[in-house]
Amino acid sequence: MKVLFFSIFLILSGTNAVFAESITANVVSEEKIHVVDEQIMITADITNNQDIPQIFAYVTQVTNDDGVVISLSWLTGSLSPKQSFSPAQSWIPTESGIYHIRVFVWESIDNPEALSPPLSMTINVHDRTS
Repeated sequence: MKVLFFSIFLILSGTNAVFAESITANVVSEEKIHVVDEQIMITADITNNQDIPQIFAYVTQVTNDDGVVISLSWLTGSLSPKQSFSPAQSWIPTESGIYHIRVFVWESIDNPEALSPPLSMTINVHDRTS
């Protein structure tokens, strides 16, 4: 069975804040105030624990509180045996509200076979105050 292990980070540009949890956790970022027009980097640590190379697709999906997909992005790559990688996707919220971020690691975009369970995070985005 092919399995990649990863944990999720939420990195906000312009700050040194990093929030991380293990693969099995539902992550909720409570301490950072997220604001409209602030870049958010969705990052995961991915490790290939196999003895063979593994191709992958790193997919991030952002939905609003109504379940509407606001952002969908991906990148693809290959990991050598025992290699780790920290891919990142950028998202800039344009409206305040509650958003749900899901991170998937699949074999490829054309073959969405999960290489690891998805991770979830919920964030609350506020309007910028002057």
